[in-house]
Amino acid sequence: MSNTDTILLARDGQSATITLNIPAKHNRLGPGELLRFSQYLDQLATDKELRALVITGAGDRTFCAGFDIGSIDSAKEASGPGFESLVDRIEAMPMPVIAALNGGVFGGATDMALACDFRLGVKGMRFFMPAARFGLHYYPGGLRRYTQKVSPSFAKRAFLLSEDFTDEALLRVGYLDWLVDRSEFAAKVDETAAKLAGLAPLSMANMKRAIEQFAQAEPDIPKIRDGIRECQTSDDLREGLTALREKRAPAFKGR
Repeated sequence: MSNTDTILLARDGQSATITLNIPAKHNRLGPGELLRFSQYLDQLATDKELRALVITGAGDRTFCAGFDIGSIDSAKEASGPGFESLVDRIEAMPMPVIAALNGGVFGGATDMALACDFRLGVKGMRFFMPAARFGLHYYPGGLRRYTQKVSPSFAKRAFLLSEDFTDEALLRVGYLDWLVDRSEFAAKVDETAAKLAGLAPLSMANMKRAIEQFAQAEPDIPKIRDGIRECQTSDDLREGLTALREKRAPAFKGR
């Protein structure tokens, strides 16, 4: 696999690593990256010898900045997987998945990390979810993961306040499982993957599914989808995206 590829897959014994390899663009994912990423997940999901999967980013600034907003128009025309389905696919992987957060985590990538079973952060990383800054209603799976895997309070601080979180704050609220110095980061990733690779795979896979089922709630998904559609066609979203392009504060009207 060439280093010019935007999504890299490497195999090391019973573990594999997917690396988002677009550091100049903060590892944002466009339609092409979503397709390649999904193809790798499909390949790995049926690999009976695989015991652990690591998802990380190239560079030392950003793990991932989510979906490439500049690709929204082309994504509407694309027939490949969307960001939401990719993240759901990560959560459904049969083996444990480690999010090795080599830098800042922003936008949809905050949910991508939550779809993993473990999150290892590096000191100095930051986090924010900008949906409310430009009028976007986030999709149900992401809202569930925030609420279920961290807390309703964290979900409200991230989505309603669009709060920026520091590395230590992410550890305190439970978003991160571990936070280490950059000099220790690679060794901690390898150590965790190796430990998972040495445990009983059938037991882990079934307990992973059971834990997820115990944590599930039963929200009114159709009503949430109605709210999403209302926001998608709103003047506020159009104003928010325009203000983002024009680098000014949006003037929201609530319609």
